[in-house]
Amino acid sequence: MTAGPEAPPGRFAPRPGEVRLPFDPGARADASLVFIGRIRSPWGPEEAPKNLREARARDGGGSLEIAAPYRPGLEGLRAGDAVLLLYWTGAAPRDLIRQAPRHDPAGRGVFALRSPARPNPVALAVVRLVALDAAAGTATIDATDAWDGTPLLDIKPWLATIDLPPEPG
Repeated sequence: MTAGPEAPPGRFAPRPGEVRLPFDPGARADASLVFIGRIRSPWGPEEAPKNLREARARDGGGSLEIAAPYRPGLEGLRAGDAVLLLYWTGAAPRDLIRQAPRHDPAGRGVFALRSPARPNPVALAVVRLVALDAAAGTATIDATDAWDGTPLLDIKPWLATIDLPPEPG
C-alpha cells in the first residue's frame, strides 16, 4: 500500500527560518500502522483547502471508503454523528521541526501548527457524517481538506462530554 498521493516538486521547499531535523523520522520503524480505508475528495495537491473551515466555505465535502475487513467497526455510528478522523499525510516532509507558514513567516515549532509536515504525518479532522452505508463501507462527510485518496488511519466518535477542553484558568 502506498503512503498516499505524492506532493508536486517544490511544494515543501524550505522557507527562510525553517529548521530540519538531522535525520528522517520516516526512516525509523518505531510502530506499525494499517490503513483502514481512503478519503475521497475533490482536492489534489494544488487546490486543497488549508483547513476544514476553508473546505466548508468551498462546499468541499468528501467521503470515506472503508476496506471490507474494517466495515464491522462502523456499527453504532449514524448519519449526523460528529467523528474524529485520523489520516496519513505521507507526502509531506517528516524532518521539518520548525516551520515558517505563509500566514506566519516568523515561524513556530511544528507542534504549534496544524501543518501536515511533521515527524509523524498524522492529520486530525472533526467532521460530521452526512450519510453512512456500513455494509458498503462508505460514508459521506460534510468537509475534508485531504487530497483524494488520502489513507485513513482511524475513526473515533466525537463526544461532547469528553472532547471539549476545560475552561482556562
